[in-house]
Amino acid sequence: MSTIEETQKSPDSKVMTFAEKQAERMKRLRSLHTARNEARSHNHQEVVAEEARNKLPANYEAKRRQAEWILGDQKNREEAQKEGKDYDRIKLMNISAIEAERLERKRKKKNSDQGFSTYEQATVRQYNRLVKNMPTPDMEKYEKQKQKYGDAFYGGPNVIIHGMHDDKKEAIDKMVNDLEGQIAKRSKYSRRRTHNDDADIDYINERNAKFNKKLERFYGEHTAEIKQNLERGTAI
Repeated sequence: MSTIEETQKSPDSKVMTFAEKQAERMKRLRSLHTARNEARSHNHQEVVAEEARNKLPANYEAKRRQAEWILGDQKNREEAQKEGKDYDRIKLMNISAIEAERLERKRKKKNSDQGFSTYEQATVRQYNRLVKNMPTPDMEKYEKQKQKYGDAFYGGPNVIIHGMHDDKKEAIDKMVNDLEGQIAKRSKYSRRRTHNDDADIDYINERNAKFNKKLERFYGEHTAEIKQNLERGTAI
């Protein structure tokens, strides 16, 4: 048989029947259905994950990285303690001088004592300090006193509590020591300023002088021109 005849007969032998074509189409259809379902499931998972990320705080990633760093630092510190090494010294040996200087500036910047701002803030700071230094309350003694004094335990406008409580010597000594400490601390910051005879007298007493200095400190730059106009007599 010649090569031409074999070529003419070979395509006829590869012709697919209708059933085979139908099976091939169904196979492709099932494959497309599977791919579509996988894509739909994947998209749904992405939508759920995105919605969960949107509900997180804005600084979530920064907080997460900080938490991971803290856990890692704690783990390294424990390992160094087991080996008898100074972990802080090891950390300082592994950072550059520029990084150490930056960390020191950051540490100083985080100083919680911001000094005097307002009298309200000063009162809050003193209250928090006193509460922090209070000893742990004895709840059993608290309940006994509550039952003993009755309505007078909480006081009130029509309740006389004078003479009902006995102050302990330890409590009195603690109050005296605290007051003496406040006086000693206040004396370090209350230094008397020298009087300047050449300065303008724009006050009537010492308290008024301090008040005028505060006004000058906060508003002096804004009222300098008005003050000059008043002194020259050219104010409108």
